[in-house]
Amino acid sequence: MRSLLVISLLMAGCSTSLDPLPKQPDAPTSEGIVATVGKQWDTADQKVAASVTIVREMADRPEVVRSEATVALSFLPPVEAGELALARARAIKADPKEAAEATAFGKNLLGQINTSWLRVEADQFEAKRVSNLKDARIVELTAEVERVKKDMASQTWTWIGGALAVAGALCTTFLGPRLGLPLIGCGMLCGAVPFIIESEYFAIIVGTTLAASSVLLLWVLWDKARDQVNAKPYEPPKE
Repeated sequence: MRSLLVISLLMAGCSTSLDPLPKQPDAPTSEGIVATVGKQWDTADQKVAASVTIVREMADRPEVVRSEATVALSFLPPVEAGELALARARAIKADPKEAAEATAFGKNLLGQINTSWLRVEADQFEAKRVSNLKDARIVELTAEVERVKKDMASQTWTWIGGALAVAGALCTTFLGPRLGLPLIGCGMLCGAVPFIIESEYFAIIVGTTLAASSVLLLWVLWDKARDQVNAKPYEPPKE
């Protein structure tokens, strides 16, 4: 519970001390999505423009006009009834003024679409940048939490080592060195635990300790067995 409290306080402290992250735009963070859609959109626009250009160039050949117009329509969504009625009325009237107004409206709308698309691309780039900043902040906070946890563990071992050393000194003073010196040694060992764990020779130290302990255990067992073999049989006292 105390660890969770410390980590929570750490997170709160980091959030107040670190620079606030900018707002992430409501846009995809993957560059592939926007790039793919933009490329597909450009391809469709170019094919429609090419077919319409051919229709204008070969307006005197009805079969080519129908064919290329069909190709152009294949890249467009189904036309709404209202828009189709307006186009038919404009074609029947053949008023140059209305045609010029429709052309100007189309160019203006295309400019707005291009501007909006550029904004989408900019938002996507900013969203990706902010997302990367968030990922970096998560890594930074995680590293800070790990550092605090290590510091807490180090301090715990230090306090335990200090307490054992003090207890050993008191025992040496009042009860004798036979009881106090081992406690002082245990205190020194506890204080050295964090340095041993973080040392690059940790595996060697652990392996050597285990090997030495195993050898010592085998020697004790062998010595005990030897004593039992060499022990003289019990002889009752003679009366």
